[in-house]
Amino acid sequence: MVPALSSARFETTVARLSQLPESRLVEVAFVGRSNAGKSSALNALCGQRRLAFASKTPGRTQALNYFAIGPQGVAPHAWLVDTPGYGYASAPLEVKRGWDQLAGRYLAQRKTLAGVVLVLDVRRGITELDRGVLAFIAADVPILVLASKCDKLGNAQLAIAMRELEEALRAEQLPNPLGLLSFSAIRRTGVDEAREIIADWLRPGETT
Repeated sequence: MVPALSSARFETTVARLSQLPESRLVEVAFVGRSNAGKSSALNALCGQRRLAFASKTPGRTQALNYFAIGPQGVAPHAWLVDTPGYGYASAPLEVKRGWDQLAGRYLAQRKTLAGVVLVLDVRRGITELDRGVLAFIAADVPILVLASKCDKLGNAQLAIAMRELEEALRAEQLPNPLGLLSFSAIRRTGVDEAREIIADWLRPGETT
């Protein structure tokens, strides 16, 4: 049985691929544009207010943050990995390249990656940058898209936005198993459903 996401705790920061933990434990990565609500989604899913931090300067943190799942004082059962936000307009070119070198290669090469949660602003839909990130992810890794900030739209607007997003994702013809949920960290829309999916990804606890 996988411990609840509420047991998540910060473990380490990885600035280079050579620093990745040598572990057989499964990992779930969170990706998303800066200001898409990734940190808020991670906090809501783990039932903690300040587990993940949203920088006041988008794109400032260029590292992978590892969160251990399991009781304090014992070896982790699994990992959650918060990747740097992307798409910040003021980021210098070398920083953008750094994202590709670290987070992009992590998504493409990490053998213990059990799933990826893509957080995007439902009002913006899927962007070219989101598409670029999806292209990094290995074909056998499932993806859950959280259409965040759905509380900012009325019911009719949300229905249209979700339909357009579903069609856009279908047009990508991704080989990955794909899920889509409307999500609000404020109203807790989609929180329980997303937790169930992530818990299912983490359930093996260890790769073979």
